[in-house]
Amino acid sequence: MSIKPGEIVPNFSLEATSNRTITQSDLTQQYTVLYFYPKDSTPGCTTEGLDFTQLHPEFKQLNCQIFGVSMDSIKRHENFKAKQNFSFDLISDPDALLCTLFGTYQLKKNFGKEYMGIVRSTFLINPKGELIKEWRNVKVKEHAQQVLQNLKQHCN
Repeated sequence: MSIKPGEIVPNFSLEATSNRTITQSDLTQQYTVLYFYPKDSTPGCTTEGLDFTQLHPEFKQLNCQIFGVSMDSIKRHENFKAKQNFSFDLISDPDALLCTLFGTYQLKKNFGKEYMGIVRSTFLINPKGELIKEWRNVKVKEHAQQVLQNLKQHCN
């Protein structure tokens, strides 16, 4: 059962890069983009992170923070963030707690094989901690720009 637009994000606590622990209360007082991606250091995930980094100053101007989420370890996240020079933190969700909460951990098919994994998805949360917009089965190209445009509409 995943969170739906209009609902408040429930309590959680997960490790993130920069020696941070991110909880539900970190998703209040400002807008938040939570983007879920399958795996660190893969081409699509790298491109998506770089796109959000490039637009990060514009998101910040609109009082919006960004977090990337995958099931990779903190060590992998730290390496990925440093190598790509991401301007935001990555949340480690090794047990798929947040992924399950947002319904992004699903059965996937690739080359005829079935496995559980993260379906690339993005969520926009308002300063009250309420989910206001979701993008599922995201295509990376121009996605960060789409999220920014949607945020601008909410801020006006």
